[in-house]
Amino acid sequence: MTDSIFTYDPDTWRVTQEMKDAYDTNGYILVRNMLNRDEVEKVRGALENPRGVQQHAYTFHDGKNRRNVMTLWNHPGDDVTGMLARSRRVADTAEELLGGEVYHYHTKLIMKEAKTGGTFLWHQDYGYWYMNGCLYPDMASVFIPIDDTDRGNGCLQVLRGSHKLGRVQHLNIGDQLGADPERVQQAQKQLDHIYVEMKAGDILFFHCNLLHTSDQNSSDRRRWVFIVAFNKRANNPYKVHHHPQYTPLIKVEDSALLECENLEDLEGKWFMSPEEDRSVIRKLQQ
Repeated sequence: MTDSIFTYDPDTWRVTQEMKDAYDTNGYILVRNMLNRDEVEKVRGALENPRGVQQHAYTFHDGKNRRNVMTLWNHPGDDVTGMLARSRRVADTAEELLGGEVYHYHTKLIMKEAKTGGTFLWHQDYGYWYMNGCLYPDMASVFIPIDDTDRGNGCLQVLRGSHKLGRVQHLNIGDQLGADPERVQQAQKQLDHIYVEMKAGDILFFHCNLLHTSDQNSSDRRRWVFIVAFNKRANNPYKVHHHPQYTPLIKVEDSALLECENLEDLEGKWFMSPEEDRSVIRKLQQ
């Protein structure tokens, strides 16, 4: 089995053939310590600022008496959160794994609070994005925990190699839209079920067809995660929808994250409301 866990070294980091092979085989790579302690604190402070992206947060329920809080925006912007999404260590890595120029599809902050955080059903991101006119699964998510995540507070779970199943039909299941349970059940018999426990500062890059889920947070610790979605330029959606068409991504050096002092200027980020975010509406209401 190809290993998917690597360790970040800022002086030598590059995407190797071993990493590409792991991503192609398993559907993800996990990079330990990709953000240092100061960088994590910088991002955490920006996300917790009530005059920052928190202004646009909204709540949705998981159908099991729990809830999640989310903020979603379509363009990275020039604030601290934008510097992270546009940083070379994040954007260049996504580009190398996807094999071509990428652009920012959207970013979201998902907040599972202690004792109340809800579950997400097994699903594929492409199960939603396909409906937006993206012809190919040439898309990836970059999962960046702001808090340590483990089984206790509802860490991400994946079926290793499940991206090779192709796009699975997504169905209405309770109050969510999830992958066909029969298919998921059969896949679970053949594929390794991995609990992706991560420390704040670790980063997971995963394929848009990788089946993933997360449990409720019944612990006394919150679980906040920052997720950047990228699409390949060559996969520009054929129709206008609620996420961007191809928009050139202006990358920044990794040092820009700590240098950035912009915590509250959110101009141009194009925040989504629950009514506008038709992907969420499909997930939760169809």
